Amino acid sequence: MLLTLLPLFAPLLLIAAAVFAFRRGGPRVPALAEAAGFGALLVALASLALLLARGSGTSGLVGWGGIGLSARLDAVSAAMLLLVSFVGWVVLRYSRTYLDGEARQGWFTGWLCAALAGVLFLVQAGNLAQLLAAWIATSLALHRLLLFYPERVAAQRAARKKRVFSAIGTGALLGAGLLAWIGFGTTDIAAINALAREGQGSWLAVAAAGLLALAAVLKSAQFPTHGWLTEVMEAPTPVSALLHAGVINAGGFLLIRFADVMLAAPGVLAVLAMLGGFTALFGALVMLTQPAVKTSLAWSTVAQMGFMILQCGLALFPLALLHILAHSLYKAHAFLASGGAVEQVAGLRRPGPVAVPDGAAVGRAFLLALAIYAGIGAAFGLAFGFGQKSPQALALGGILIFGVAYLLAQGLADAAPRPLTRRTAFYAAAAAVGYFALQSAAEFLTAGVLPATPAPGRLEWTLMLLAVLSFGLVAVAQALFPLWATHPAAAGLRVHLSNGLYANAAIDRMLGGWALRKAS
Repeated sequence: MLLTLLPLFAPLLLIAAAVFAFRRGGPRVPALAEAAGFGALLVALASLALLLARGSGTSGLVGWGGIGLSARLDAVSAAMLLLVSFVGWVVLRYSRTYLDGEARQGWFTGWLCAALAGVLFLVQAGNLAQLLAAWIATSLALHRLLLFYPERVAAQRAARKKRVFSAIGTGALLGAGLLAWIGFGTTDIAAINALAREGQGSWLAVAAAGLLALAAVLKSAQFPTHGWLTEVMEAPTPVSALLHAGVINAGGFLLIRFADVMLAAPGVLAVLAMLGGFTALFGALVMLTQPAVKTSLAWSTVAQMGFMILQCGLALFPLALLHILAHSLYKAHAFLASGGAVEQVAGLRRPGPVAVPDGAAVGRAFLLALAIYAGIGAAFGLAFGFGQKSPQALALGGILIFGVAYLLAQGLADAAPRPLTRRTAFYAAAAAVGYFALQSAAEFLTAGVLPATPAPGRLEWTLMLLAVLSFGLVAVAQALFPLWATHPAAAGLRVHLSNGLYANAAIDRMLGGWALRKAS
């Protein structure tokens, strides 16, 4: 019994550090918090060893009536435990130096530990009650961290807006949990997924899936509720990095954890695919117009969270989990290293002439990128573009390869040097190989834990075609941008995009005094 509860010791260590910070304080708090973070990482590694030795399973419940603490250990929770504990330890170590000398460093460190503990309880939750409690605790701790500088108006606005969306999302998750409990007769998450896989739950499962989707959308800052995320830069840099330790991507984790329930509601998945795809395109376009490094990174996170929701909407749950891991690691590093990046850019010399591709070069680039993608896909055992891979996965890979096509266009420009052409072709091949290899690895490691992607119907085919065309057109427009950048319409478009098409301002006006009244 004690061995199966091993993963629970990771958040308990951080809770102990948080309690010490709030009650005792003093100069020892940062060192103690860093030690607790490293201890949580060691527990996560031990949990992985336990998973490899004994297989997936859920511990016994420490509580009664289906309410209490229980640890679910499988490929999904083990991956998230390692991610959250590793990024959390790095953030705590970074904060120890970053906030050195701040009068409220102990207060900040305590809430940082509390937020990490909440996420660790969340990703290993074996029952609905623990999941909901951890969800609420994480939101409360993040709210405190966003107000580290309470005198800043922008920080107050971001925190209050986040509180409104968090309250709605928490209500949706509570409703989903109640419906799942009534429909399936249990609070055990693994049992709920097993029953949903067998087709039980009827309309209650569909309703629960809809509420789960709403909670995930609000948690992951999907359009048009993304404003708080782009305003979070008023908080200290460690908070921005902390968001990628299972906080901002908790919405994607929620959909992955209840993947079998979500498959019972194809209409809900379709809405997620459309909203996620639009958010990804919107965030990526706005990101290109932002002059500040951290603001640009925040908009990049909006785009990446949209792409994650798109993956879940296409029922590519193993790929969505892989996306969470990869994006969290590189984006947390990007935020922590943002100051150094500014110094490096400031010291760079002005580059020389850049090769500008014309329409023919862009066309050749996209055809070459797709040819490379298809060739490497065939080398991975595909037959006529499908084979063992789902059409959804192939469509997603096509979208990813469009980003490489933009680089290829630079290499195929008439004025481009030959080494650049060879290098960009190599990048295209490496991206395709990496996509198929990582996708295969993710599916293999989560087999039996996450459901296989179902065969697409007419609605799914329509969504895939729309997504591929939309991302393709945007990629072509970006590659051809130097040719029409001097047009007056381009300057106006840039202004509108830099302001996020004023969606955040519209949300502020709509929420009015409710969202913006003074926090107590």
